[in-house]
Amino acid sequence: MKVLLVDDSPVDRVISEAFLLELGHDVILGENGQQALELYREHNPDIILMDEVMPVMRGHEAAKAIREQEDNWVPIIFLSARFTAEDITAGIDAGGDDYLAKPLDQQVLAAKMKAMERISKMRQRLLEVSEELETANVELKRLADVDGLTGLANRRYMDRFLSHEVARCSRNKEPLTVIMCDIDEFKAYNDFYGHLKGDDCIKMIANTLMSSSKRATDLAARFGGEEFALILPNTTESDAKRLAEKVRAKVEALNIMHEKSSVENYVTLSMGVYNGVPTKMLRGEDYLNLADKALYHAKQHGRNKVVNYADIE
Repeated sequence: MKVLLVDDSPVDRVISEAFLLELGHDVILGENGQQALELYREHNPDIILMDEVMPVMRGHEAAKAIREQEDNWVPIIFLSARFTAEDITAGIDAGGDDYLAKPLDQQVLAAKMKAMERISKMRQRLLEVSEELETANVELKRLADVDGLTGLANRRYMDRFLSHEVARCSRNKEPLTVIMCDIDEFKAYNDFYGHLKGDDCIKMIANTLMSSSKRATDLAARFGGEEFALILPNTTESDAKRLAEKVRAKVEALNIMHEKSSVENYVTLSMGVYNGVPTKMLRGEDYLNLADKALYHAKQHGRNKVVNYADIE
């Protein structure tokens, strides 16, 4: 273990260091409580052996300061020729974990170090388990927001994101765009080619949407089934329409065979666009509804096209 040994007595320090080196530990030396603090920050020891009565800063004071600033618990053992019940109580109250009488008995020190080494190993394992759990929790939270098939944001996350962006764009007087997308005649595709092919088709469309929204502030989401949504904060109407047309053309270029389509002999996408600066009367749900109305208009007027809500009012 890495041991921080702090003692103002050169003789005691040399003797204690020799004991610890013989036991196979690495030793960092300090002479007072202030040095203990500095060396603790610099070396991050596994255990601290510290005299109680020292110049500049006493051992109790240094222990309190260490406990106030440490992220992870490190055992502190006080060394002192004063070994009354009151001294031991004061040391424990200050943040110490054990008390050894000076002069040190090598056999007692060896036993204490063996016990502390076991505790240190358990502490390290607990830290590792804690980190593993934290990583797992982050991953679970991420998975809770992701659609399992496509890797896009799911509906739950999309609703939260849209609500946040409506509030933010409202404060900043910025335009917000929602684009609703639907695979044309997807039921006929699924019935003819089967659900596995249907899933493959949905994933290809999702990848196209994901690759088309380049900005970190944009969101591509699976709305449900064969429906998708793009949320584009701080985007003008003309830019939103250009992006939607680009996505529509990219889907065409995939050339996914669709023999049962009445539109083309390949898979196509219909899209509805709504753009506006949020107001108190315009909520996230309204953006979705208005973009969906534009999408419905696109599907009713030939499919495989982009319709802007402003053009059908």
